[in-house]
Amino acid sequence: KELSDKGAKVVVLAHQGRAGEEYDFTTLEKHAKRLAKHTGNGVEYIPDIIGPSAKQKIKSLKSGDILLLENVRFLAEENLNRPADAQATTHFVKNLAPLADYFVMDAFAAAHRSQPSLVGFTEVLPSLAGRILEQEIVMLNKAIQSKKRPSVFISGGAKVKDSLKVVEQFLNRGVVDEVLTCGLVGNIFLVAKGYEVRGSEYIEEYDKLVEKAGKLLKNFSDKIFLPDDVAMDKYGQRMEVSVAELPQPYRLADIGTKTIEKYKSNIEKAQTIIANGPAGIFEAKEFEKGTNELVRAISNSKAYSVVGGGHIATAVINLNLDSKISHVSTGGGACILYLAGEPLPAIEALKKAAQKFGKK
Repeated sequence: KELSDKGAKVVVLAHQGRAGEEYDFTTLEKHAKRLAKHTGNGVEYIPDIIGPSAKQKIKSLKSGDILLLENVRFLAEENLNRPADAQATTHFVKNLAPLADYFVMDAFAAAHRSQPSLVGFTEVLPSLAGRILEQEIVMLNKAIQSKKRPSVFISGGAKVKDSLKVVEQFLNRGVVDEVLTCGLVGNIFLVAKGYEVRGSEYIEEYDKLVEKAGKLLKNFSDKIFLPDDVAMDKYGQRMEVSVAELPQPYRLADIGTKTIEKYKSNIEKAQTIIANGPAGIFEAKEFEKGTNELVRAISNSKAYSVVGGGHIATAVINLNLDSKISHVSTGGGACILYLAGEPLPAIEALKKAAQKFGKK
């Protein structure tokens, strides 16, 4: 909208789903209508990406026009992760780059990928960060660099390997004072503490993760908090038990009520809060309690708060609490990797473009 209002001819590249996903891998025709509604500007859609129709349409755009091309993942090239210089040689980039003056990267949620639409154009066009990407970096950095204490990190969800990287980074660098564990992350810490959590052994690299969690517990035993009780999925019903009662023949699906109250107490005292990932199987109504209660506690806090990672961000929006949280990240994998200090390919590509093209 900002670019269109200033008279630019705007060509939008986007993806939806991925190959093999029957219901999600679809055309972007309906997205054009939604974009038009949100921007208040007309948005034209064309079911083409690099063919003659798309190129002719781009050439015919007038000042302020917005054109949405087809789902870029319909191109096989878009589904390959390769270095930026290699992506610049794709048919995708070679066909569209000559038709543009600038490339704007605004997809923070995909910034951890190295695909043509994200990094290829930065090699051949002056490139800029869009407003969403800019806001993400500013707000996440503000949380990481916050001097307001105590600082609490709520680590949940299923991306255990990446989450442990964040926990390690945060505690080693003194970014946070407390880590509240839940979700599969909490399960791994419970196993490292000596509890038997059935099903955890199916997590990829299980042994290495348990070993790493054990080392973190040894080095930061006073800073890492584990669940005291958990909710089991007993044939679709919620059954809460103390961790002392583990193992159980049922799947662990959420944190328990005592743990929720304990964690809420930590959250109430916090001055900075970073939350990543849900507390349990949030998609199931019987097991949304942990995630929802923690989100409500964060929203009621006066702390500077950042929430990111798939389902916990969805919980914030579903509960209409996004206005009461400082920043709700659009990123899942990208958010957690950024927090862990990992370089994100799309952001690194922008830095390289800045050096190459300067302020053109």
